[in-house]
Amino acid sequence: MGKIALLIIAAILLIAVNVRPQANDVASELSLSSPDAHLVEAFNWAKKQALAYAFEGDPVGPWYEAALPGREAFCMRDVSHQSMGAQALGLAKYTHNMLRRFAENVTDARDWASLWEINRLNLPPATDFKNDNEFWYDLPANFDVLDSCYRMYLWTGDMTYVNDPVFLNFYERTVNDYVERWDLGLDKVMTRKHPMNVRHKTASLEDKFVFFRGLPGYPENRQGYAVSVDLLATQYSAYRGYAFLEAVRGNLEAAEALLKKAEGVKTLVNTTWWDNSHHHFYSLLDKNHQLQGQAGSALLYRDVADVDAKAKAALEDFIATIKSRPAGVEGQSHHAEILYRYGQPELAYQQMTDVAEENHPRREYPEVSYSVIGAIATGTMGVTVAPPSPLESLTQGNYVEIVVKTLSGLTPETAWAELRNLPVRRNEISVRHNGRGETILTNQTGPSLIWQAEFVGTFSTLVVNGRPLNASTGKEPIGRAVSWVRVPVGAGDTVTAKTPN
Repeated sequence: MGKIALLIIAAILLIAVNVRPQANDVASELSLSSPDAHLVEAFNWAKKQALAYAFEGDPVGPWYEAALPGREAFCMRDVSHQSMGAQALGLAKYTHNMLRRFAENVTDARDWASLWEINRLNLPPATDFKNDNEFWYDLPANFDVLDSCYRMYLWTGDMTYVNDPVFLNFYERTVNDYVERWDLGLDKVMTRKHPMNVRHKTASLEDKFVFFRGLPGYPENRQGYAVSVDLLATQYSAYRGYAFLEAVRGNLEAAEALLKKAEGVKTLVNTTWWDNSHHHFYSLLDKNHQLQGQAGSALLYRDVADVDAKAKAALEDFIATIKSRPAGVEGQSHHAEILYRYGQPELAYQQMTDVAEENHPRREYPEVSYSVIGAIATGTMGVTVAPPSPLESLTQGNYVEIVVKTLSGLTPETAWAELRNLPVRRNEISVRHNGRGETILTNQTGPSLIWQAEFVGTFSTLVVNGRPLNASTGKEPIGRAVSWVRVPVGAGDTVTAKTPN
């Protein structure tokens, strides 16, 4: 290559390194209307802040901040937890690109770990990475990204999450080679050591890139522990998510095997990690392989606690922790999502609006704004994309891959709320709740969809467009009774569902 060409390349790289990314006028049509000024203020701030963190035109491709502000980077944990808010804002291509960057970077040289953090230049920042032998890595990360890929497939219908060889390699390496290399299988996880896979005999554990290369949980401290329960909870979610993706691919035997692995992890958590004397879950297996601590939020976030008694105990512990001491902003960002899901809308609303307050410490952390948007969409408005069992297609002739569910999470502070232009696969929908007893769904664009309109309480019938229809009934994980109907909503149609009283 000639000197002139080399000089041109060097100049381009120099410009890329020294020029900060510029927002690409990223816009979102998502909007929220309500007489509740506090809720609308939180939404408007979160939307503006989240979009300000989205960029295009960099070597890494479309990306949004998902790490400490100023790093110009995105982290595996944060992307996984911000992806729902990003989806609601219409940033599906950004999330897809970032998840794929993580997927393409798993390698044997790093013991099948990926890069914990990637910057806008498509490089690992020096703050987290020195070389393949010395780097920061929290072991739930591979599982978290796999679970996020599954959830983003549900919401987008993007078949590259199912068929792209880069993603498939990442899934397979994660549930097989990664689990084996880091002793995360059921036969080894309770006796594993930390640290593991130290590559140099002379390496010092005082070096953060040695001690934290394979930290077995998200708690980041130097006390040393063998396993955190959030690692197991995230592993459970990953197995279930990959089971669904394998079922979509038609690999039913593989899906069954993954579901079996998931149930094995869940059983371990609900037996070995359950303190029957004190009625709570342990949080850590310490370096001496003794169970200690008390857990709640991680288990609820992943729905791994057994329904009813144990899930209720975990919820009570979680609520007590919230009320007794302040949480870091990373943790509090997701309190609302958990609390809405487990039937605590008043506390969820308080936690969500509190973290969005102007004077809240570290409100600018990207996870906050994205999580507020996600909690409003899936919690306040209660919109979820519900998959059937991964193997349900074998037993039901009327099988559809997904159903759009709604369940009002409004509190007395909010008489009504309407979320418009929410992307769901090939559709955009609007959802309006009038209190907790009436919901209106409009299929703004896209093909027909199946809507499951849910309401708290036990009702034999629900009223759909003025006509009573037989309702199905069931219970949420902690015993809350719900009733629902499933109805088709055609392109451009509006359907109203409400309780009979």
